[in-house]
Amino acid sequence: MRSLQPSHFTDGSLPVFVFPQSLTFYADEQSTHKQVLTVYNPYEFTLRFKVFCTAPKRYIVVESDGVIKPRCCIDIVVRHSDVQTAKTQLDKFRLQIFEYGLQKVIGQKEIMAVLQPSRKEHQQMSKDKSTTRSVTSQRTENSGGTVEQFTDSGLVGQQGPSLWVIIMAAVCIIALVLPLEGDKYTRSVPHYLLLSVNQKLLASFILGLITMAVLKT
Repeated sequence: MRSLQPSHFTDGSLPVFVFPQSLTFYADEQSTHKQVLTVYNPYEFTLRFKVFCTAPKRYIVVESDGVIKPRCCIDIVVRHSDVQTAKTQLDKFRLQIFEYGLQKVIGQKEIMAVLQPSRKEHQQMSKDKSTTRSVTSQRTENSGGTVEQFTDSGLVGQQGPSLWVIIMAAVCIIALVLPLEGDKYTRSVPHYLLLSVNQKLLASFILGLITMAVLKT
């Protein structure tokens, strides 16, 4: 089975793996003013990366461009240098991936960066938002009482993962249980069902990201 090559993604569609998916800073907590982005290269070729930001004067990015060797990862340190705020501040980072030695973008990923005035205030707002209820009072003349009809909007959007997420997770699980390329017991298995070690590692990594995303919802 052929391995992935940079030439397959000239349209910029190469999947980019970065964790976490967003950065949250708290103005009243100095320990959160420094965050780390980990960029993974599960491929068999070297990648070059470059970090852009919608508000570059607010951040100090250590090693905003560099090289990631095959099947390796790199940590990018992001420091927020302007935390004097009384309201929520929203910025965006863009991570662009290039084939090593070339200038054409073969993949990119956007990471949201949020500065909150206070962790307690943010948690309280999130709690209030999740428990918000839309109450519609409907008065009826039934025994002189008042009937209240509840619509719990806090439950909207908590119906579980989408169909695409389930399908992607199922594909990753199937990839992990398929036989390994080069195994002596797989002679009777069609060659297109044999996966390499790198492909299984990629499936395992994607399944891990899906699991973390589902657990956060």
